[in-house]
Amino acid sequence: MLKLNSKPWIVPLFLAQIMFAIIAIVTDIIIFKIGIAALGTLILLFAYSKNLTKIMDVWVIILAFVCSIIGDYFLSNMNGDNAMFMIGISLYLLAHIGYLVFSLLNGSIKWGATIGILLVFFIFYYSTLYMHITDRLLAYIVLFYLIVSCISLGAALGIRSVPKVKWPFAIGIALILFSDTIISFKEFMNYNALNSLILPTYYLAQIGITIALYNKRK
Repeated sequence: MLKLNSKPWIVPLFLAQIMFAIIAIVTDIIIFKIGIAALGTLILLFAYSKNLTKIMDVWVIILAFVCSIIGDYFLSNMNGDNAMFMIGISLYLLAHIGYLVFSLLNGSIKWGATIGILLVFFIFYYSTLYMHITDRLLAYIVLFYLIVSCISLGAALGIRSVPKVKWPFAIGIALILFSDTIISFKEFMNYNALNSLILPTYYLAQIGITIALYNKRK
């Protein structure tokens, strides 16, 4: 649930974020693809404009959004270039580290859930993905990315905050992990049946994270 209070500018900005997501899905135009995270950054800067020196956890998410924006650019322009792909997912990895740091600043890792998630994805990685990744460096990057992503979700589940902050954020991280899993099917196994879910889940995740941090403000 979005807490509006007396911020008349917030509705147009969130509507713009949603519209950018729809246009990006339909057109695949890069400015709209990176615009969702960019608008999220703008919303957070406006929402916390009076406390910019006291919100380290929010700055971490802003930096994560910036990494996502640059990563989106590299992946949108890779055209089969392995180096561009590795740079792109490395930037996404930095974004995930940012999400993890935010969660740790506001709670702790929920280890039971984290271990369960890690087991599922380790089985998925070694039984399905690993044999299809011929570049060993890329295989290690993907594995490390997977580990950080799973721990990031476990940490998001351990956030100690009100539901309107915790759950949009945790669901957002889960959606990113889901979207990344579909990308791995596409990139490494040439399985394309779920491709239509990649962008909607990714953009919904960014919107959810923005809502969570907007709701966190005092």
